[in-house]
Amino acid sequence: MKFDRICVLGLGYIGLPTASTFAAHGVEVVGVDVNSQVIATLRRGDLHIQEPGLRETFEAALRSGRLTFSEKPVEADAFIIAVPTPFHEDRLGESNGKQYKLADLRAVLSAAEAIVPVLRKGNLVVLESTSPPRTTVDLVQPILEKSGLKGGQDFLLAYSPERVLPGQIIRELVENARVIGGIDPVSAQAGRDLYAVFVKGQIVLTDATTAEMVKLMENTYRDINIAIANEFSRLAERFGVDVWEAIATANLHPRVKILSPGPGVGGHCISVDPWFFVEAAPDLADLIYTARQVNDSQPRFALKLIERGLGSLAGRRIAVLGLAFKPDVDDLRESPAAEVVHLLQEAGAQVRAFEPLRPEGLPGIVCVASLEEAVCQAECVVLLVHHAPFVTLDPVELARLTPARLAIDMRNVWDPAAWEAAGFTLLRLGVGK
Repeated sequence: MKFDRICVLGLGYIGLPTASTFAAHGVEVVGVDVNSQVIATLRRGDLHIQEPGLRETFEAALRSGRLTFSEKPVEADAFIIAVPTPFHEDRLGESNGKQYKLADLRAVLSAAEAIVPVLRKGNLVVLESTSPPRTTVDLVQPILEKSGLKGGQDFLLAYSPERVLPGQIIRELVENARVIGGIDPVSAQAGRDLYAVFVKGQIVLTDATTAEMVKLMENTYRDINIAIANEFSRLAERFGVDVWEAIATANLHPRVKILSPGPGVGGHCISVDPWFFVEAAPDLADLIYTARQVNDSQPRFALKLIERGLGSLAGRRIAVLGLAFKPDVDDLRESPAAEVVHLLQEAGAQVRAFEPLRPEGLPGIVCVASLEEAVCQAECVVLLVHHAPFVTLDPVELARLTPARLAIDMRNVWDPAAWEAAGFTLLRLGVGK
């Protein structure tokens, strides 16, 4: 099946790289976003997100004339829905006394509604947004059929989840294996024809609900494994053990690969997707629910480490390094570092945060533009995100910039001997007294 023009709905961390990559590979692409500021920014040739390699791909697509922008979908051969699926902020689900977060699918449903007026016979629609199982067949398909066309007969419909790592999106879009689940085999095959334009990795065909579950399984697997690492960090503190030494030793076993603990789990995938299983089957997802409880409560465990070093936090001046959800990216969505800052503020601490990849930070957090400004009056310096410049931070140089002599490493990247030689007391997450 040949696609001369495609319409990509949602121009965020996935939609814009996808649209740019298609256009750079010779397809006419109309990028759609309901945010008029995003459209204006892109039309100027500027970017509203940072991602290695994106600017080069984006600019090549613009120069080709094959990438344009609109606030509404237009007629096309294929439509890709790549809009966010966050949580509902104002309500929770409950089953047998168990409360859980609910997927906010309003953007997905709105995007599907927007396609209806321009949907034509023979079109392909692909949902990429991470969604609870059966979203494609139970929610998106009925909306598209308001056009009077029948899914699987008049138009094709598939689910193909993004499976890329922030910081490597452009490369992984092309190289990673792609899963395409159709509402019928013909839809899946059409999806394969679409993504074969640029995907070099294996393309696996299945049904839509299986593809939805594959995406959730991948991130839930990671979440559960991080949860046990975080729980090990709590146990190590209780027993007076260095969890980092214990993990490194345990990982010498040929069939053991324990991940690293930290102050929590963030981002728009691992910290979100497992809840979609809990929402869809709260009576079955007990392990998944417990892992989410562990990881969501890890920022409070990190707070206790800071309290161990400072005592009462009321009025204490604390410099926080990093607000992103993971190192070397500018993505602050669902960041556990931000949650730690909020907890510090609730305890009365005066916090200055420095996020070098997004200096403006987040609303409600005092963010500064330089390391010097963050630490100049601090009593304590807390590393929450191990961005490369923070990993290589010279403690001797830092000692010249700050009166603080207490440093707290939540990521186990600072050498205790070097920091102590520079005059700091260094506390590390998961290390007992």
